[in-house]
Amino acid sequence: MFDLQSTAVLVTGGSRGIGRGIASVFAEAGADVAIAARSLVDIDAAVADLDSRGAGKILGVQADVCDPMSCANLAAEVINTFGGIDVVCANAGIFPEAPLATMTPAQLAEVLDVNVKGNIYTVQACLDALIASGRGRVILTSSITGPITGFPGWSHYGASKAAQLGFMRTAAIELASQGITVNAVLPGNIFTEGLADMGEDYIAGMTRAIPAGALGKPEDIGYLAAFLATKEAGYITGQAIAADGGQVLPESPDAVRP
Repeated sequence: MFDLQSTAVLVTGGSRGIGRGIASVFAEAGADVAIAARSLVDIDAAVADLDSRGAGKILGVQADVCDPMSCANLAAEVINTFGGIDVVCANAGIFPEAPLATMTPAQLAEVLDVNVKGNIYTVQACLDALIASGRGRVILTSSITGPITGFPGWSHYGASKAAQLGFMRTAAIELASQGITVNAVLPGNIFTEGLADMGEDYIAGMTRAIPAGALGKPEDIGYLAAFLATKEAGYITGQAIAADGGQVLPESPDAVRP
């Protein structure tokens, strides 16, 4: 069960954070893994790490998911290297803080371009290959923020993550007849480079709010994505699944006790 060897996987935003955790899990499961990101330095470091983790092929591609042509070139390079694409993990995303009262049109556009349009452009570019696979899997990295919860300063981010789920549900319907599933993972607070930048007080507060008593690891999201990529998960589509250590469950902070 759960065999991912000889599976061709593309992870956008795969050089850091949650994306790198997803890519690591697939690499360790024996899949051929392509990661896409904007920074060549980050890509090179991630590829070197992933090469040491599994027996499959590893590919790094510089790409901008906001640009449909860049996405098309990305898909072509993955197909040329791996012979196809079986799994697309549309993970690339940004979360700059911007209070609603002062948010600029440019700040709003940037988040929607990467987090919403970038997902759609990526899936569109890979669609022919996913159909040819006969077992295509699309896994979006959404968030608990937006679909379930909110947090001050991230109204544009929350809107983008909720929008991903609207895209997911209709895409799942459209692509089901071609053997493609479309699902989303909703991470809670995962300890990544970006979260580390929020400071120790923020991290301590978030940890106290999680019934599991710890922040998640990027690999925790990778394990869920890997399951959704298997043939055994082929009857699951159009679903948004939280991986958050129970973060969304308490009615108040007092409900989480040591």
